[in-house]
Amino acid sequence: MPATLKSKSTVWETKLPLKLLNRGKVRDIYEVSADKLLIITTDRLSAFDVVLPSPIPDKGKVLNQISLFWFEKFKKLVPNHILTADVKKMGFDARFVKEHGASLQGRSILVHRAQPLPVECVVRGFLAGSGWKDYLKTGKVCGHALPSGLRQCEELKEPLFTPATKASVGHDMNIDFNETVKLVGAKVATQIRDLSIKIYKEGVKYAKTRGILIADTKFEFGIFQGKLILIDEVLTPDSSRFWPKKTYRAGQDQPSLDKQIVRNFLLESGWDQTPPGPVLPEDIMDKTSKAYKDVFKRLTRKSLSR
Repeated sequence: MPATLKSKSTVWETKLPLKLLNRGKVRDIYEVSADKLLIITTDRLSAFDVVLPSPIPDKGKVLNQISLFWFEKFKKLVPNHILTADVKKMGFDARFVKEHGASLQGRSILVHRAQPLPVECVVRGFLAGSGWKDYLKTGKVCGHALPSGLRQCEELKEPLFTPATKASVGHDMNIDFNETVKLVGAKVATQIRDLSIKIYKEGVKYAKTRGILIADTKFEFGIFQGKLILIDEVLTPDSSRFWPKKTYRAGQDQPSLDKQIVRNFLLESGWDQTPPGPVLPEDIMDKTSKAYKDVFKRLTRKSLSR
């Protein structure tokens, strides 16, 4: 049984009377009809592409609800896959809602069944993480040449689009724009690059007004009825690096309001980043849960829906 905070309930996985299409690192995806999917965001957490045995309390609700906030905010820039997040409006019968509604509310969405593109659309606005390590070795970040003398966590003059392949198991692989063109075609590659940078810039601009810096992130897109739409999650503490604006100083590590809290613990633990992952101490689980909820409250100005 996955470890958890004793005083708090978590959702490790779901078991619904629907066809399970995929149980991913974080999300359980069910088929509702030929053109609709039910996506539930659990409290599972993956780090270094390994699902850890310790679920984070309320994590799934934060990811789901913060994504809904951004989907709504960006809908004029790009359509998305959301149909509804209200379990009572998903078309299930009264018995299903009675048995499963409480556990699904706040962490589930009914969506259009799009064809996902095989590309992770990564955007980097600050020199951090693997980008910083790449820069120290090569003076570049994923093939993008940068000026010499940049400092750790320094904000870049312009955000970089650094796509990667998507791996259901194991590590994603960085690719260049030409490889992206080979995977999805020149037109779509250009669209997702330009949209990713535009959405990121809009998110950064807003987040700064709420006291948060978004250092980098990833987006996913799909094709639905011949049109490009935004899918999966948007600017969450799982998919992005969030830093407190108030304490930001280039040239050093930044306090984390995201999954980096867990990554830092794992890096210091001596774990070799191969499965199985170690059980997290309760204080790390609690710190991570609180950071996720803090980001949600700052950005949305709302309390987490129960």
